[in-house]
Amino acid sequence: MKKFLAQSYIWLLLIILYAPILIIAIFSFTEAKVLGNWTGFSTRLYENLFSGGVQNSLLTAIQNTLSIAIIASLVSTLLGSVAAIGIHNLKGRTRRAITFLNDVPMLNPDIITGISLFLLFVALGVTQGYVTVVLAHISFCTPYVVLSVMPKLKQMDQNTYEAALDLGATPFQALRKVIIPQIRPGMISGMILAFTLSIDDFAVTLFTKGNQGLETLSTYIYADARKGGLTPELRPLMTIIFLVVLVLLLVINLRTHKSQNKK
Repeated sequence: MKKFLAQSYIWLLLIILYAPILIIAIFSFTEAKVLGNWTGFSTRLYENLFSGGVQNSLLTAIQNTLSIAIIASLVSTLLGSVAAIGIHNLKGRTRRAITFLNDVPMLNPDIITGISLFLLFVALGVTQGYVTVVLAHISFCTPYVVLSVMPKLKQMDQNTYEAALDLGATPFQALRKVIIPQIRPGMISGMILAFTLSIDDFAVTLFTKGNQGLETLSTYIYADARKGGLTPELRPLMTIIFLVVLVLLLVINLRTHKSQNKK
């Protein structure tokens, strides 16, 4: 009975989590403008999404979202990896203090981060727009990359780096040929996490995008919902995003499983 209740509880949680996504996926194959109104099977919404038969504002929001996410994930991966290596080489209280400071932004509510960055840009006199959104996304994505890379650094044998230096390698060569190959799985995981966080973010983007008309997918959906409904083409778009994220997670898990089997 305990096993049955435990499994029932798990399945209930899974249903609560995935039922909304499943509903969106199902109703992405009908032309109904209202979610929940089935008017027959159709792929017209997908055709509109890929053929340009959607509002230009939605296409612009998608382009902005992807470009910001790509830039933020790449830059935060670079900064986070270097920061993780530096933190790993610290000792004692200094290392614990810096690790604690790195954890604070992840625990901080997004709205506080957004307001803080907004006030910072205003105080510096920076015109808010695309650049400030990119900088904001880099700032809140970098700690997650650090968190992803740190376990790989702890698993790494420090003697290999010192051996490379003893054999004549420069610190940069040892970093490129010894450290980076061993922490690469953590860097990839951190980059994918940063990419998904950037796409998903709303609060920070809302406070840092300014009044120049910049829209990302999250702010577009918010503005669209306030008008009394959602653009039907958002349903196939959400389905595609979910499938892409699911495939990325499967790839990461398979890579991790293979690397553990090799060890």
